[in-house]
Amino acid sequence: MSLEQKIMTELKAAMIAKNEGALRSLRAIKAAILLAKTSEGSKGDLTEDDETKLLQKLVKQRRDSLDIFLQQNRPDLAEKEKEELEVIEKFLPKQLSPEELKAEVAAIIASTGASSPADMGKVMGVATKQLAGKADGKAISALVKELLAK
Repeated sequence: MSLEQKIMTELKAAMIAKNEGALRSLRAIKAAILLAKTSEGSKGDLTEDDETKLLQKLVKQRRDSLDIFLQQNRPDLAEKEKEELEVIEKFLPKQLSPEELKAEVAAIIASTGASSPADMGKVMGVATKQLAGKADGKAISALVKELLAK
């Protein structure tokens, strides 16, 4: 079942349940899928990798907005972003725990032969490909910096 079909199924269930937060989130995902499918240069269908990138982009947008709303003391808007974030994250692959992420990044550093912070670009290139959808880019970057600084 493609992401679009899952979204439509969930959208119908949310309409029946009158769940406003889920409806907002699901409609945002549906709109993003339609935009991606109809944008210039697209083939019409999204691959699973494209779908994951699209969802990650939506999650990042929600997290950034959530941070801004919390800084500006707007709990009402922050709550809406939190609701949407939870719904969108349901469709992403299971995220790695901090321990699993550290083990993965350490293995990548060992395989690339990186030894200093100057090698960060080499490590990040491999890490972002291998861990796509499984971990946040900021978390990967921070961990790579920390491990290479040792």
